[in-house]
Amino acid sequence: MDQITPQDLALLEQFDTPTICNVIELFDVRPRTAGYMNQSISACFPEMPPMVGYAATATFRGSTPRKDLSYGGLEQHVASFSQLPGPAIVVFEDLDKPSVAATFGEIMCTSYQKFGAKGLITSGTGRDLDQVRSINFPVFTNGTVCSHGYSRFPSIGEVVEVGGITINSGDLIHGDCNGVTTIPIQIAKKVAQVAKLYMEAEALILNYLEQDKVTPQGLAQAQIQCKDQLKKIIESL
Repeated sequence: MDQITPQDLALLEQFDTPTICNVIELFDVRPRTAGYMNQSISACFPEMPPMVGYAATATFRGSTPRKDLSYGGLEQHVASFSQLPGPAIVVFEDLDKPSVAATFGEIMCTSYQKFGAKGLITSGTGRDLDQVRSINFPVFTNGTVCSHGYSRFPSIGEVVEVGGITINSGDLIHGDCNGVTTIPIQIAKKVAQVAKLYMEAEALILNYLEQDKVTPQGLAQAQIQCKDQLKKIIESL
């Protein structure tokens, strides 16, 4: 397996998450209904561009009273970023179901960004959205709550369940306004290289539809041309 380079990650950032999902399907390495988060996880700032990075997992709980009211576990979490092969995307599973307190706020997101994180995902909730938007830090949540409660991280670096899928520390993640998907590491480099070709194949249909006069027959022909291009891409993988 070829090593994923910073250039590969930068290339992945140029494409939206649905395109990345479409390209992953070409490799037939997992079911088409697997590997991406469900509708419970939404982008708080849909206007922000795609984020790409490696999962820095943790669990969160805000319901249990404790004497130490600092952000329990933040220092250990940012320290764990050094174990990843590239930039982090923080991924939290909120153990309180339903969420009783915000997983993140301005301080946490600013800290994560300062240590190189590209974004944050939580199955729980967030707060300080205006402040987090102002630092241009993508966050994905299941909603908002105005208080952090008794914030602490019961575990760091372990397997978590977020958005209906399992996330391991180090999983490669791509997310934007459309949602969040994982990218299997073994095909990630090729996914980055093939995404542009996939978009060019789809453009055969879209360019036809931009014409003033279109027909069902013409649309069918454009679809055939697109399928032929995709077949060539699959054969080259």
